[in-house]
Amino acid sequence: MSQSAITDQEFALFQRLIYKIAGINLSDAKKVLLVGRLQKRLRHHMLDSFSEYYRMLSAGKHPEELQIMVDLLTTNETYFFREPKHFDFVRDEVLPKRRAGGTFRVWSAASSTGEEAYTLAMLLSENLSGSAWEIVGSDISTQVLEKARRGHYPMERNEGIPPAFLTKYCRKGVRSQAGTFLISSELRSRVSFHHINLTLPVEADIGKFDVIFLRNVMIYFDMETKRKVVGNLLPRLHPGGYFIIGHSETLNGISDGLHQVRPTIYQKD
Repeated sequence: MSQSAITDQEFALFQRLIYKIAGINLSDAKKVLLVGRLQKRLRHHMLDSFSEYYRMLSAGKHPEELQIMVDLLTTNETYFFREPKHFDFVRDEVLPKRRAGGTFRVWSAASSTGEEAYTLAMLLSENLSGSAWEIVGSDISTQVLEKARRGHYPMERNEGIPPAFLTKYCRKGVRSQAGTFLISSELRSRVSFHHINLTLPVEADIGKFDVIFLRNVMIYFDMETKRKVVGNLLPRLHPGGYFIIGHSETLNGISDGLHQVRPTIYQKD
């Protein structure tokens, strides 16, 4: 069998595996994507078939390889100031009414390579000068978390960042780093990233939050997994705190603990 070929039965095994691990529904249309991303792992381990690779993963002796598979199959499309109305809402509606005292905290729960978390950091730095604030980012992919912690991006990724913020919070690369920019150390010091699987109870010691962003990830979950994920996150949200999802998503019928204040924005009861 060619290493680039996969049978329907083999693909079904991987569909069930990624669903079990990450709650992701991998549609039949993703077969080509799976083959393209995983066949390099077959070559790496000198395996002749996807069945052999599946048996290797299922044996439980290679957790690091299981993580590599998750990294390769999870989609991480993101950019700075994506869906800007959400950031306007935080600035105009949430911050002026924030709880007195304490640290204002936001969780970017599917942070990917960090653009959302750093967007929030720019927003809070600009609007909470002199006040305590903190951003936490998390993702199931260790690979994207490494990139997020570095805060180092190709220059073309800066689209969407207001020019004043670009000057204030980003450092333009020179010489060998030309064509890139780095989020300022001051901003990076206020953002921490954690490896968290949202389909499991959150055991990481990350505290509670005033706002949770969970955008453009639930489109990959079925209803049962959506309920499970929201149920895992809600205990981490302060009463009256906000839960923000992507514009193509809804929480209708998913949780009784939230009420909608406007499309894609919910508040904890």
